[in-house]
Amino acid sequence: MHHSRTAEAEPAEELAAVRPGLLDRYRAALPGARAAVLTRLWRAFAHEPLPWIIRRTRGAHSLTLHLADGRRLHGPLADPYATGDLVTAVRLDRERYDDPALLMTDLAVPHAAAFAVELGGSTASLALSRAGADHADADRTGADGTGADRAGTGHACTGHARGWPERDWEWEQRVTDGHPFHPNCRYRPGFSVADQLAYGPEHGAVVELGTVAVPAAECLVSGEWPDELRSGERLLIPVHPWQATHVLKRSYDPWRPAHPLMSLRTLALSGGPHVKTALSARLTSSVRDISVYSVEASAALSAFGEELAARTDGLLHITRTVGAVTAHSPDLAALLRESPEEYAGPGERVLPVAALATTRLPEDPAWLAAFTRLALTAGLRLLDLGVALEAHGQNLLVILSAADDTPLRLVYRDLADIRISPERLRRHGITPPALTGRLINDDETVLRRKLFGSLVAGALAGTAGSGAALGAALGSALPALPGTPDLPALREHPLPAKALTLMRLSPETPGDQWTALPNPLSFLD
Repeated sequence: MHHSRTAEAEPAEELAAVRPGLLDRYRAALPGARAAVLTRLWRAFAHEPLPWIIRRTRGAHSLTLHLADGRRLHGPLADPYATGDLVTAVRLDRERYDDPALLMTDLAVPHAAAFAVELGGSTASLALSRAGADHADADRTGADGTGADRAGTGHACTGHARGWPERDWEWEQRVTDGHPFHPNCRYRPGFSVADQLAYGPEHGAVVELGTVAVPAAECLVSGEWPDELRSGERLLIPVHPWQATHVLKRSYDPWRPAHPLMSLRTLALSGGPHVKTALSARLTSSVRDISVYSVEASAALSAFGEELAARTDGLLHITRTVGAVTAHSPDLAALLRESPEEYAGPGERVLPVAALATTRLPEDPAWLAAFTRLALTAGLRLLDLGVALEAHGQNLLVILSAADDTPLRLVYRDLADIRISPERLRRHGITPPALTGRLINDDETVLRRKLFGSLVAGALAGTAGSGAALGAALGSALPALPGTPDLPALREHPLPAKALTLMRLSPETPGDQWTALPNPLSFLD
């Protein structure tokens, strides 16, 4: 059996120096982390249009991939919507692999070497995340272990009684594994072990944000910038300490402590708004800086979002962007956004959809059907109006009733990557916002991919945990969904999803690439 040790050994060495108490937990978490990354990778091999896979042969319980060079990959059948069935090993011809990085290295397809490095980093970082989260749980709950486990550990919390978080950012700390379907689910290049412990939400981090003073004449401001972040003729731009140290390479003034959210570069101020900071590192697949375009569009987008939310009959709230600023650089910019907690009533709780997997709620078919109906009703209504949301598990939140955890309403945050169809808006008598650029698109394929790929193949699939559960929830919800022109595509066509591994293995092709997954309803046959 082979193991690629370099990416795993370096964090162990650093842990021994900076947090020796986590070292045994980290080592114990490595096999499960390898399996989690390998599971995501095997799903991609089974369902993405990778050019070096020329044919797929299904057996009763196995799948064989025929490669262009004559070799064969053998593994289990891969449910494209499953999150709990781990693939512990696959075979390349007769050789057994349980290490995704080594498998990719030995496949030796174009760009495999670089992707193997990413897979090794994702595995090590995921093991660290699980180890740190387990340690934080132990600190909070004591020896009796009554606290809730995190997503990705194979357990769920006990419901809405003891142990559920009170604040929205506490829910975000429960998600250890990152993206449920991306092999780079925890890839954080440029972050040392000490950085991850200091800034990762799953480690219970509290981050001391700073500010950098920039002459107002050198800044672009959208919306209202608060007095607290002004000093004479200068604007104070919130900055993440990692960004200041590694990218800006400059000093900064201390500002306020904040709790990092799942996206890591967005943080919740105690008693205040959320702050989206520039973080010029590639997390999972994308560099998380803030473009000048995003700042420039933020005020118009926020106002447009309020208008959209008013058309959903209270089903969906969209958080307002209070203000945004950039020093005409994607490396030095910030947005201030309402907390989703603003939209929860007395006793109600609001949590990101990605955190639902840390509860037992999705195990109840009636609850899952009700949540699916709520999410798709809101998403289809907006799509019909002319707006496709990027409704993945980070951006979409759900408000639950205090009495029985019934899903009541939704909250959507971060409009930076939606798609807007002026043609559809005008069809409904809505004046399109004064925006140009990548946000604007009338192509129905693009619009449907954006919503269905993020909401159904992403948020709902990650919540359901399997094709059978997702298909059952969708089937139950269908009769009550609005009969928009987009509904037949959801009901009858293959489901679009981003081809995340194909994108990593074809860096010469810009933009998103897509695959078509079996319609979830086919799992009911």
